[in-house]
Amino acid sequence: MEKIAFLGLGHMGTPMARQLLAAGHPLTVWNRTAGKADPLVAAGARLATDPAEAVRDADVVITMLAGPDAVRAVADAIVPELRPGTHWAEMSTVGPDVVRELGARVPDGVTLVDAPVMGSTDKAASGRLGILAGGDADGAERVLARFGPVTRTGPLGSGAALKLVVNTAVIGGVALVAEAMKLADALGLDEETAKAALAGGPLGGAVGRAFATDVHFGSDLAVKDVALATGVTELPAMEAVLAHYEAAAADPDVVHEDIARAVAHIRSRDDARKPKP
Repeated sequence: MEKIAFLGLGHMGTPMARQLLAAGHPLTVWNRTAGKADPLVAAGARLATDPAEAVRDADVVITMLAGPDAVRAVADAIVPELRPGTHWAEMSTVGPDVVRELGARVPDGVTLVDAPVMGSTDKAASGRLGILAGGDADGAERVLARFGPVTRTGPLGSGAALKLVVNTAVIGGVALVAEAMKLADALGLDEETAKAALAGGPLGGAVGRAFATDVHFGSDLAVKDVALATGVTELPAMEAVLAHYEAAAADPDVVHEDIARAVAHIRSRDDARKPKP
C-alpha cells in the first residue's frame, strides 16, 4: 500500500483522510492546528510536526488547503523534500495559474497532478466525491479513487480550471436562489410554497444546496472562489454575486459558516424599495 502524506485537515480534509485510513494506507498527517489531527491519530495516523517531515517518506502527497496562499506556504516547505517517484496530488481549489506555478517548482522525477473535488463534506465522509484530475494522474489514481470516481480532465491545470467553472455555477446559483426568495419575501409569499416552486424548476439543485443543513462550505471560501473566477475574465453577474458573499463574510457569525447562512444574510439585506401594489 502506498505511504501517504495528507496535509490540511479542515472540513474536507479530515473525512478524506479517514477514507485512506479505512483502506489501510500508512498515513502521515499534518495540519497547522495540530489538535485537529487528534481523532485521526487515535485511528492510526502518524502526526508530523511540520509539512517537510510529513512528506519525506511518502509515495503520494495530498494537499487539501484553504487557498493559494496556504498552498504556496506549504509548497515552500515540502518541495525541497519531495523525492523522485513521489506523486503530489494538489486537491485544493486554487485555480489553474497556481497549479502551473507549482508544476514549474517540483523537482525532476516528481509528478504533480491537480485533483480538486466536486462535492461537500457529506460526500467526503462517504467516499462519493468526484475527482477532477489534470495532468499525469496514473501514479496517483488508485489513491484518488479512494475518495470517489476520477475524471481525467486533460493537461496539468485543467482539473483546477474545471473546478473553478463548477464552483462558480454552484455559488452563483445559490445566490440567485437567495435573491428569488428575497423577492418572494417582499411579495408576501409563503416561504415553503416559494421554495417548492423553485425546487421544481431549473434551479432545483441550487435550491437544495441553498437550504442544506448537513454540509459545509464557508462564505469565506465562496469569496475566494468567486474572486478567482472574476479575476480570469469579465463576469458581471458573478461580480454582483461576489458582493453578496463579501457582505456575508464580513459578518463574524457567518464568515466561516456554510453558504446556506449567506442565503439568509442575502435575504435580510436592507432594501429601501417596496413591491408595487
